[in-house]
Amino acid sequence: MNEILLSNEVIVYLLSETLLYFLLFVAFLVTLGLLKKWDFNAFTAEQFTLENHSYLVMTIIFFVILLKILLLPYFVYTIDNLSDLIPGAMCGAGVIKANAYGNPLLALKIIILFLSGLWLSINHLDLHAKTYPYLKLKSWFFMVIFLFLSIEFVLDILYFTHIETSNPVTCCSVIFGQVGGANGLPLGLDIPKLLMLFYLLFALVLLSIVLDMALLSIFSSIVFMAVSYYAVVYFFGTYVYELPTHQCPFCMLQDHYYYVGYLIWGLLLFGIFLTIDHAVMYYFFKKPSKTLKRIALLLLSLFVLICSSYVAVYYFKNGVLL
Repeated sequence: MNEILLSNEVIVYLLSETLLYFLLFVAFLVTLGLLKKWDFNAFTAEQFTLENHSYLVMTIIFFVILLKILLLPYFVYTIDNLSDLIPGAMCGAGVIKANAYGNPLLALKIIILFLSGLWLSINHLDLHAKTYPYLKLKSWFFMVIFLFLSIEFVLDILYFTHIETSNPVTCCSVIFGQVGGANGLPLGLDIPKLLMLFYLLFALVLLSIVLDMALLSIFSSIVFMAVSYYAVVYFFGTYVYELPTHQCPFCMLQDHYYYVGYLIWGLLLFGIFLTIDHAVMYYFFKKPSKTLKRIALLLLSLFVLICSSYVAVYYFKNGVLL
């Protein structure tokens, strides 16, 4: 455990998380006061002070959330680097499963990423409305996010303090490989059905975004994200590695593959988020954004194009598929 906590990446990560959590805790306390006393229609010195405090605290939350978003890829980079210290680990897959806290922590970070992004959009609407119509809404929303952030901070500590360097972990080929011919895909899917579902859902997501079908775009994008995970791990990723038996979402994050995993997973996550963000702004706030729509379409299209291009390039070079 000492080797883990003495790793430069872990030290930087935990110190950053601690500092940001402290700032968010201060913002949490100030937000509590705002919710108790806020009355925009009151022309009092106290209300004027509250407005100044609200602008300051929302600015703090804004910048901390942006830094938290940047810390997600750094977290992935950190656990990938730790694979050199843990016997049996070839990449971040073994490290994230080194104890019971890894997978819940990673899932929680993705949920916080989406919620924080929505908070940024609501905050943007509120600040541009001048009368702060969404201040209480975004304040309550921040309270919910802070609850998740508190759980995340505890899991961060538990995860890194419970990684053992003396016990071997399972490598990615065992975790994601189809041991004994077992099908690793859900619902009994095979690769042809998975790919058909992948491209059909992609078309449905694009159509729902273009036609501003908000609820459909939210639902279809979430399903597309789940299907895309399996499609990348069990099909497209094998073309990144150029090895049919290598099925892993983490190895493509390494320098051997030019860190393309950060691009692939980043395009998917941010494309899905912007799709949901646009749908929420359109359906619940009646504030459609052509910019959000165009960027979402661009990111998801690039994700599918890059995944598909690996297959096309391999076939062009070798004349066969894996």
